[in-house]
Amino acid sequence: MTDSPSSLSPLTLAYIGDAVFELFVRVTLLQQGSTKVTALHNETVQYVRAGAQADFLRVIEPLLTEEEKAIVRRGRNAKSTRTPKNADLQTYHYSTALEALVGYLYLQGQWDRLQDLLGKIAVRE
Repeated sequence: MTDSPSSLSPLTLAYIGDAVFELFVRVTLLQQGSTKVTALHNETVQYVRAGAQADFLRVIEPLLTEEEKAIVRRGRNAKSTRTPKNADLQTYHYSTALEALVGYLYLQGQWDRLQDLLGKIAVRE
């Protein structure tokens, strides 16, 4: 990657963050003992949907640094050409903001910080 993560568009950060967040949820569920693929998929969907991601952002928002809050603002204000299918526009913007933050931290190599924040999200069987 030639660009620094801070120079990438918030939608590009969200693109990466979406994958990282879903992988976190999948691994967490697997570590909790879920092994049936259909059950894993159904549980994962509950956590990676826009509404759940928006709720997760609200949980960790008070813990964010100023730099992280700036990334969240950029993600929340990003103009997408996509129309959300299963969420209202505000919820969709908040989920995009969470994904942008996750993507940013991942690309910055801030894995401990990312793990700390994602660890605050209660992923349960």
